[in-house]
Order: sequence, then structure tokens, then C-alpha cells
Amino acid sequence: MAPLPPWIDTRIDDDLNKKLTQRHVVETMFAADRPYFSAEQIRARVRPDVSKETVRLRLNELLEMDVIAVETYPESITLYYINHPESQWPLSPEGKDALSYETPLDTLTVGDFVRLRNPAGIRTLVLAGFQLSMVLFAVGVVAPLLASDPIVQSSNAYWEVAGNLFVVCFVLLALERIARKLRTGGVLAGGVRSGRTDSN
Repeated sequence: MAPLPPWIDTRIDDDLNKKLTQRHVVETMFAADRPYFSAEQIRARVRPDVSKETVRLRLNELLEMDVIAVETYPESITLYYINHPESQWPLSPEGKDALSYETPLDTLTVGDFVRLRNPAGIRTLVLAGFQLSMVLFAVGVVAPLLASDPIVQSSNAYWEVAGNLFVVCFVLLALERIARKLRTGGVLAGGVRSGRTDSN
């Protein structure tokens, strides 16, 4: 079994006279490939002959030490998880890293693209291309009504499409950043969110 991190090891009580120790409970949770447990699931993994009350007693001790934390849900479902200080429930630092892993496009290199060696990245790129094509089609429908010509014009059709696609992507990126700023710290955060708080 892998050694416990120092922040856990220094907090737990190594009382070997107990039928079930805090260390055994934490090691069982830490070594498992799941983020959270019910008391019954922990009991089944540590020692089936240990009572549920004994397991709950060790869990309560670990709760007081901030080694583990708990979430209670409707229908009396209580789930325990290791209270990793590096990340939010119920992720371990490794789980957090896995979720923040690069997207397929981040891992797609020019060499992989030319040799078609990164299927996930290429599929993501193709789907993005389809979606941007639909945006350009929509712009093409609206542009004649506004009597406006393409922003980028060229005698080479490929260059013209590429230039206008670049402009569309730039505008979409700018709009997304403006919307995010409004949601997090602007009008929406100050108005709508405060309105919800006042009504509660």
C-alpha cells in the first residue's frame, strides 16, 4: 500500500490497540480508485467483521482532524472523502490534474496533423471547422440583407475564405471574453445574482 501523504500521516493517531485504526481507514480510502465512500463501503473494504458503529467512530475522529470530510444528501445518504487541501471535493490532486489535462487540440502538433496520428485532435478540429462553417453560412445569409461585402477580399478564393474565417474567430473570441467578464464581475453578477440572494 502506498505511503500516506505527510499532511495525513502527522494528524492521525497510531493507536494499535484498537480493532480498527484511523490509519487503516485512511489507507483504505487513499488506495481505492474512487473519490468517496459510504460508511458501509468502507466497512466492507477494511474488515467485514468490524461493526458499522466502529467504522463511524473512526470516521468521526478523522472528521475532527480534518483528514476526511463529509457530504450528506437526501434520503440519508452520507458520503465520506479525503479532505485534500490541494483541491476541492471530491478530487485528489491527481484527479484535479486529470481533469485539467490538455484538450485534444492542445496535443495536436503539425507533425501529427500531417501524418493523421492524433485522431482525437483531428476530430476536434474537424468538428470545430463544421461549426465555424455554419457560422459563415449564417453570416452569408445576413450579409446581402445588410448590403455588406466580405471584410477580407482577395482574388484567391482560399485566402478570402481563410481571412474571413479568421475575422469570424476573432469576433467570437472577443464576444466570449466580454460575456465572461459580464457574468463574473459585471452587470450579471451584480444584478441577477444579487437578486437571487435577496429573494432567498
